[in-house]
Amino acid sequence: QVHLEESGGGLVQAGGSLRLFCAASGGFFGSYSIGWFRRAPGKEREFVAAISYTMEMTTYSDSVKGRFTISRDDAKDMVYLQMNSLKPEDTAVYSCAAALRRWDDGMGIVTTYEHWGQGTQVTVSS
Repeated sequence: QVHLEESGGGLVQAGGSLRLFCAASGGFFGSYSIGWFRRAPGKEREFVAAISYTMEMTTYSDSVKGRFTISRDDAKDMVYLQMNSLKPEDTAVYSCAAALRRWDDGMGIVTTYEHWGQGTQVTVSS
C-alpha cells in the first residue's frame, strides 16, 4: 500500500510561484497515476491536475491550465506540481492521491483514488 506525503506549501504573493512535492513510499510507485486536488475553506474538494502511471499523459482543470505543471520522477518516487502566476483564489489545502493503473475519464473524480496524503497549505496573498 502506497503512502503519500505532500510538502512545499507556504505563503506567496499573487503572481508568485510555488512547487509542491508528493513523496511516495511503501508501494510500487510506477504503477500509480497521481492526482492533485485542493480544498479551499468552505468549498468542496476540487481536481487540479493528474499524471498517468505511464508518464505519457497529463490532464488539468480549466482553472489552472497554462499556469500549473504536473510531472513525476519515478526513480525518486516523487510527483511535482509547479504552480506559477498564483492567484488568491488558488489558496487551499493541496493533496496528492494515487490510483492504481488507472487512466480514464474519471481522473478528476475523488473516488477514483485509493490513497491520499494529508495535504499542504498554500496561501496566496493579494
